[in-house]
Amino acid sequence: MAALAVSMAACNTSSNSGGDTADSTETVALADTPKGEWIDLFDGKSLAGWHGYNKTEPVQNWEAQDGTLACTGKGNKEDFGGDLVSDREFDNFELEWEWKIAKAGNSGVMYHVVEGAKYKAPYETGPEYQMIDDIGFPDKIEDWQKSGANYAMNPADDSQKELKPVGEWNTSKIIYNNGHVEHWLNGKKVVEFEEGTDEWNREKSEGKWKDFPDYKITNKGKIALQDHGDSAWFRNIRIKEL
Repeated sequence: MAALAVSMAACNTSSNSGGDTADSTETVALADTPKGEWIDLFDGKSLAGWHGYNKTEPVQNWEAQDGTLACTGKGNKEDFGGDLVSDREFDNFELEWEWKIAKAGNSGVMYHVVEGAKYKAPYETGPEYQMIDDIGFPDKIEDWQKSGANYAMNPADDSQKELKPVGEWNTSKIIYNNGHVEHWLNGKKVVEFEEGTDEWNREKSEGKWKDFPDYKITNKGKIALQDHGDSAWFRNIRIKEL
């Protein structure tokens, strides 16, 4: 990983939505990047810096496609088995990425993920920024399952939410800073909460995570991209440590 070079210009595509990404051309070693400087987590052409969850190599259902990091949808419909995780761990961070998803698709981005034989999937330890086809998903979904939500914990604020139609690119952001968490979707803040409050502890102990005692067990871990058996595409994935 120390030898992996990252360039903000490298992962841009001709369809980049803008921002300051294209303006940065400095190449730095990933392991040596100072806090506060952006790190590209995807070089636009390979799966360098990523591996399959609880595996040593990337899984076959992920590939670089035309400047995107693509989940091919060739995996099964189980909740585990094909997820991709970063080689590097992060604690406080700001993470940005662009994404689109197949019709009726489901995916997500998780953080502070822990690997180990006792776990089958990243969601057992890592909170998830939900990405799903809110309109076309074939089953009934709750508000806490919809795009932008902190999955099974904090629904996205519908008054601020502007989700692009399936097939169009969305821009998302997670900010984690000493237990203060924000989810952004297409330039609007849709979720904000503090870990460890009475409300947060109640949601964790009474909801979906009551059977997963290690959910959010640590404040430092891997970034994970979920394979839920559906095609999904990611690009311009970058992070800076706070």
